[in-house]
Amino acid sequence: MRENAPSEAAVTVRGTTRIAAVWGWPVRHSFSPPMHNAAFRHLGMDWCYVPFEVSPEALPDAVRAVRALGIVGVNATIPHKEALVGLVDEVDPEALAVGAVNTIHNDGGVLRGYSTDGEGFLGALRDEGADPAGKRVVVLGAGGSARSVVVSLARAGASAITIANRTLSRAEVLAELGNEWGCKTTRGVSLDAGGLRECIREAEILVNATSVGMHPRADAPLLVPEDGLHPNLFVYDLIYNPPVTRLMAAAQRRGARAANGLRMLVLQGAASFRIWTGQQPPVAVMERALRQALSQP
Repeated sequence: MRENAPSEAAVTVRGTTRIAAVWGWPVRHSFSPPMHNAAFRHLGMDWCYVPFEVSPEALPDAVRAVRALGIVGVNATIPHKEALVGLVDEVDPEALAVGAVNTIHNDGGVLRGYSTDGEGFLGALRDEGADPAGKRVVVLGAGGSARSVVVSLARAGASAITIANRTLSRAEVLAELGNEWGCKTTRGVSLDAGGLRECIREAEILVNATSVGMHPRADAPLLVPEDGLHPNLFVYDLIYNPPVTRLMAAAQRRGARAANGLRMLVLQGAASFRIWTGQQPPVAVMERALRQALSQP
């Protein structure tokens, strides 16, 4: 095994090669192939990970093709995660709760659906020394990513979760899910509410689970008042491109620690790798390959 094998090295495909894939619409932006292929090479595995551009209309056919072609594993990205819940044979309880599947395992012809986003998110927080147990957390957004974040925070023992979203009703629905999963002090508020500043001032963790600030619209206005950020706050932005978002830069100006979503991407991919292969993923190798693909230091 070569620790420094370049992520762009050629993959040899044989008749024995096992296939894993990522589906999206579009999928050309995905950085998962270099990350997973680097892991397979490092462990000397006869596997290959390939991207497939799958339209929403073709998704049921693609699911049937997993069995027909003997594909072992699939990662799914936008816009397929929600639809896959009703297309696989079995759904993991957490994936069912968040209403999204991002990982399929073809287990002897039985297609099992999982959500590894929550595991990746919690692992990234803990790696940053920001374990949410007993912490007050504010989550921006109420979409699919926010659902995974809120369920994970509730399961991890966050003491209070405030969900801020432009559409208040969606935040309130997600708050009910947080309460169901163990955080009885989960509530929804409007992003436009005057009390949001005070919520952030009282929080210990702030999570951006929206796409606001993502490339190519990295200059989008902040969703939160900068003067609400403070030195006792840890800011986690699920966005990883650009590597320093406007929210992260604002947090750092206010003396807060901040991190982007790259580590979460690595760890959710590592969780998928473990499900498919039954082996421990080489996380450091995967992260290095991803950083090379993104040209991040």
